Amino acid sequence: MTKLLIDCDPGIDDALALALAGGSPSLEIVGITTVGGNVDLARTTRNALALREFLRLGDVPVVPGSAGALLRHTVRAAHVHGSTGLGDAVLPPPARIADAGHAVDFIVDTLRAAPGEVTLAATGPLTNIALALRREPRVAEWARDFVIMGGSYTRGNHNPAVEFNMAADPEAASIVFDAGWTVKMLGLDVTLTALVTRGVLDRMRPLGRLAADLLVPAATSYGVVTAEGGPAIHDACAVAYVLDPSLFTCLPAVVHVETAGRYTSGMTVTDFALRDRPANALVATSLEVDRFWDVVLEAYGRLASRLG
Repeated sequence: MTKLLIDCDPGIDDALALALAGGSPSLEIVGITTVGGNVDLARTTRNALALREFLRLGDVPVVPGSAGALLRHTVRAAHVHGSTGLGDAVLPPPARIADAGHAVDFIVDTLRAAPGEVTLAATGPLTNIALALRREPRVAEWARDFVIMGGSYTRGNHNPAVEFNMAADPEAASIVFDAGWTVKMLGLDVTLTALVTRGVLDRMRPLGRLAADLLVPAATSYGVVTAEGGPAIHDACAVAYVLDPSLFTCLPAVVHVETAGRYTSGMTVTDFALRDRPANALVATSLEVDRFWDVVLEAYGRLASRLG
């Protein structure tokens, strides 16, 4: 079992990532921390609580964290994820409230208690992770692995140069990449190939309540589904990497996060030519798409059987 702590901002694709984790018997979710990102913190936390109950994740702690960026004005993506953050998916309201405390303390305490045992995955802005590192730099040593969905070495989606999670808090991202660990970066270069096509959607539809209430309405509200293309489930790639890194081709690189550019703040400036410098990142450059969907849909199938 791999112990997994997920820092997220649900978010349609965060929801699909949590469903992937929840349907994977090789993963033990030890906590879910939330950050303001796709929608505001109150909404991302409510969504995480609703998903914990809908996906039957048991007593996994859900701990809210940072509402906004370290130094920047708020950046949100409700125009993509809808006002609730979950697109057209409508889940029952959560019966339980969030756990006490702050995500930063939870991250530090969880990793301190089990050094080398817990993989940390971040699928939203990196504010909580940066603050955890500032509070306790040994977080970078204690984490078994650190995986993010974010950044890109070729393109952006917030603007032509910058991916959304990096744009939402460039200073936090810079702290995280400079923390002395190897960031596993699953950026737009690969996540934009993880598309919900018509064929994928057809494989989802038979999966009972999971498909009817979450997978299909979320995916179809996120973009137009065709035989050749559709919406990308970006954040699921981070969980898929934890499950099976061999799905991805990754290359060592030196990544710096731009914080001063007028148009490029948040850009992950990626140099694969190390020139005797130590790499601070392992950057995904390609994804075995068919095998990725086999892994994802198998996990969704297990989860659907549990949900009925």
